Amino acid sequence: MTIAYFCVLIMGLMPYVATGIAKKGFKDYDNSQPREWLAKQTGFRARALAAQNNLFESLPFFFAAVIIASIAHAPQDRIDTLAMGFVLSRIAYLICYVANWPTTRSIVWLFGMICVVALFFQI
Repeated sequence: MTIAYFCVLIMGLMPYVATGIAKKGFKDYDNSQPREWLAKQTGFRARALAAQNNLFESLPFFFAAVIIASIAHAPQDRIDTLAMGFVLSRIAYLICYVANWPTTRSIVWLFGMICVVALFFQI
């Protein structure tokens, strides 16, 4: 398995990390209706849920970029580097979202998008 493929796995699991943060401590958590419970949350829980949604939304673009670059036989070290850059940016993005640092969050989001777009230019 390449580093980039491992990054795909990490990114596939990362939205669930955000969910775990949103459910931290399970304060009055209702497992019979988890979506309703999450929709009522505020503060860091609501931000973690928003981060989860954004993480899910970014997956298809990232997955496609890694797969297409791999199929096109782009240099593997570049694919790996850009994939790691994306993963690191998304980890920072999650931290910034939960911590309520909107400007920094936007900057790291942009860095992640640059990594994905750059993957397409490797072909």
